[in-house]
Amino acid sequence: MQYANLLFSKIVDENNAQALTKHGISERDLSTEGERQIYRFITDYAERNRGQAPSYATVTAECPAFAYTPQVGDSYEYLTREIKKHSAQVQFAKFVNEELGKKFETDGRKDIFSFLDGLISDIESIKLRTSVRDKIGTDVKHDGDKFLAEMDRRKKGESFRIWKSKFAFINEQVGGYVSSNVYTVYGKSGRGKSVITLEECIEAAFQGANVLIWAMEMGWYEVLVRIFVSISARRGLTTAQVQGLDMAAGFDSTALRHGKLSPEFEVAFRAFVEQLNDYVPGNITLRAVDDDDFANRSLAALEADILATKADVVMIDPFYYLDYERNTSKTTGGDAAATSQKLRRLAGSTQTVIFAITQADETSANEDEEGNRELELPQRKDVAKTKQLLQDAYLLIGVDTDYKQGRGLIGLNKGRDGGEGQQAEILYIPQVGIVKQPESGAAVAGQFGF
Repeated sequence: MQYANLLFSKIVDENNAQALTKHGISERDLSTEGERQIYRFITDYAERNRGQAPSYATVTAECPAFAYTPQVGDSYEYLTREIKKHSAQVQFAKFVNEELGKKFETDGRKDIFSFLDGLISDIESIKLRTSVRDKIGTDVKHDGDKFLAEMDRRKKGESFRIWKSKFAFINEQVGGYVSSNVYTVYGKSGRGKSVITLEECIEAAFQGANVLIWAMEMGWYEVLVRIFVSISARRGLTTAQVQGLDMAAGFDSTALRHGKLSPEFEVAFRAFVEQLNDYVPGNITLRAVDDDDFANRSLAALEADILATKADVVMIDPFYYLDYERNTSKTTGGDAAATSQKLRRLAGSTQTVIFAITQADETSANEDEEGNRELELPQRKDVAKTKQLLQDAYLLIGVDTDYKQGRGLIGLNKGRDGGEGQQAEILYIPQVGIVKQPESGAAVAGQFGF
């Protein structure tokens, strides 16, 4: 393969050692030790001589494999593309002949799906290492047409979408949830993280979104109970008295969970289920922990589900139950960090809103004079399991609720569009689907003792 020698000849003729760096040529792209020796000599020479390339005579004297060709007319881009193409062939052949069989024997026979995910990752790595960049990023001065075309797509809602939150203060502070971003919801164990996030997903479905839920610690029936109770509350199919005030509510979750609705409520509930298609403009697809076909919880499987369901909004509950990416960094927590970073890229490539639920570190609880636990939002430093998820989140949403008091707090602890430090108190009676901000106004707030 003579393209490497042609490239080296062009470099010494034009005194352009920087071409190797500019076009992404590395030792790994070169198939022979002789070519790699030439590469090392040119780069070392340039480093010692202020970026200058050696002459063809010097390279010939130092590197026996160098075959000088004067006046090479081909472009650097063409030569680089041919070198990378050959490198991809060599790397793939080596992988198939030397590594694939060993990986199958050690990994594939134990878990074929994890093996296949790893295989896809290995092939993607070869592709990334040998790809050729024809252009870097967006040129501010010359890519105006690109911007205008994207602006028109966003105007039509084709490539950009904002899904409004159920909670008014989030819309007021950050405008809602923007596609192509990860939103991290976190709180201590049992403090309503899943309920709050599910409410946001249902709200998006009412706006026409296709929602995908990965519930990795709850069964499908329990999740559907929560969804049906929430939707029925939005429809006001029952009434609940909250501190002396009648409020629109949904079916009782305990009765649904145990299959013990009263006869009249069972008739109403069956009619409600039959009419769901009329209530919800969007759709909700659920994967739950007890689904027989839900063994693969990798990001590759998540991407496949997103594409299959044409999802706009995704809920991952919880993040730390995903099948983590391989820890190539060999650092503590590197597998979770790599998964978080890849999840961020997945949100961008699929143009989805992704809610990733995670745990907050446990701290001691305080009580007021009446023995009620004081609500307290977790801080940024309390994000447990992986700190990288904090960094990758577009918005960090802290949650603390107490169903016994019928109250909760939601706060923004990190926001790239502002809102950090803002919080709101909510009504929290999830057993009948009441999870919302109270009506505004001092008089109404007074009725609830806020």
